[in-house]
Amino acid sequence: MPDDRDLAIETRSLTKRFGDVVANDGLSLKVRAGTVHGIVGENGAGKSTILKMLFGFYQPDGGEIRVFGTPARFENPAAAMAAGIGMVHQHFMLVEPFTVLENIMLGAEGERNLDEARRKARQALLLLERQFGFNLPLDKPVEELPVGVKQRVEILKALYRGAEVLILDEPTAVLTPQESEQLFALIRQLKADGKTVLFVTHKLNEIMAVTDDVTVMRGGRIVAERRTVDTSAGELAELMVGAKVARAKARETVEGKGVRLALENVSATDDQGHEALKGVSFEVKDGEVLGIAGVAGNGQTELLEVITGLRPVTGGSIAYEGAVVAAPGKVTDPISLRRLGMAHVAEDRLKTGVVESFSAEANTMLGYQREPDFSRHGILRLKALAETAKRYFESQDVRPRNPKLAIGSFSGGNQQKLVIAREIARDPKLMVIGQPTRGVDIGAVTKIHDQITEHRNAGKALLVVSADLDELLAISDRIAVMCEGVLVGIVPVEDADEKTLGLMMAGEKRKAG
Repeated sequence: MPDDRDLAIETRSLTKRFGDVVANDGLSLKVRAGTVHGIVGENGAGKSTILKMLFGFYQPDGGEIRVFGTPARFENPAAAMAAGIGMVHQHFMLVEPFTVLENIMLGAEGERNLDEARRKARQALLLLERQFGFNLPLDKPVEELPVGVKQRVEILKALYRGAEVLILDEPTAVLTPQESEQLFALIRQLKADGKTVLFVTHKLNEIMAVTDDVTVMRGGRIVAERRTVDTSAGELAELMVGAKVARAKARETVEGKGVRLALENVSATDDQGHEALKGVSFEVKDGEVLGIAGVAGNGQTELLEVITGLRPVTGGSIAYEGAVVAAPGKVTDPISLRRLGMAHVAEDRLKTGVVESFSAEANTMLGYQREPDFSRHGILRLKALAETAKRYFESQDVRPRNPKLAIGSFSGGNQQKLVIAREIARDPKLMVIGQPTRGVDIGAVTKIHDQITEHRNAGKALLVVSADLDELLAISDRIAVMCEGVLVGIVPVEDADEKTLGLMMAGEKRKAG
């Protein structure tokens, strides 16, 4: 093991409790200085908790944190940053209308005179850019930048504040394959310059590609530590779940596919009135999964919303089972669509999929609370609700096993398991799913994919939007790609690969498949 003086981060018996739940149980983590250290584990394994203690969002109930050999206790993120720790979150902490320069210096101006503060910040940033090869448009508003560039702004912001240790939490979740490769090149440059990177991801191929060491967590504990060259993605997956990971179900041939959903030249605007969908046309057939790929913000959200009755179309039409359900001046509400046999798994579950303050039990009926199995004459059937929640918890292995807890206290993966169970339980004819496994652990990913495949094999139609190309390649029959609100093309899955899809995500046109 490395000498203490060689460690950028060390935790000794670090413990964190939330009521009766022990989220981190005596963690002893050692991160060598000047390396890329991966942390993997299922949802609920405790990864987020240790990251939040390292960055001052939480304070430990026991144990110790050391930074370059010095004991530290961070009362807030500012204290962690002062100790040389920076963090880039999954959801960027940027003020969209501000410029890159303004975002980076915000909260670290250092001068009463803002003009002088800007001059000094620009000078320091130009030096950092030359050192790490950033080349960012410092005077451009962040809202005008692609996702990959926004992420670099976050990294440069951390370096500007003196970060020697950089925590990256699921950093490739919203990137194209090409942008991910650019990020990996930057991580290698940071390492070459002596920085330490703590890399947290659920994509084991990324762990194998970019890390030097990897720590595996399960049930709030560290269960294994490996040098990356001495392990494999297969071994890490087994260590994460404590057993061999089951193989995904195979797609079966489905005969006589009828058209379940058809979009014809559909256009729509976003919340700011900008055109978000531009003449989109495609069909989803029974017995198939149509995957939708694209970098976040290219119209996928608006596409899901117009299909599920949450946003009006400004042009074209949407037909379900041959009947028009959406056109200019015509919107079919979500309740009516559900009763026609359409289910919706929202891509932003906290915004439109669950109510955080409600119990998990109550969330298992959302959208169906007016149905006879949950209510009669306007009175909820509480026993039926409790039995349904219990069944979902057991079938989906939701933890902790307490449906009375607020759903906001569950990990994102466990929230998603409940949402999937709620929607698929109705045996819908069409499932519209946004980001089915975002934030879901590797064991649950296989289960969710199996549920999607089983539904497809039973002759049902599914439309799946995902930022994870590996996921789409695993579950889809055809993959459509969107860029800037335009359907760039549709390819059969057997003709698709990450390179092809990545080029399409950047706008390269392909013929429909």
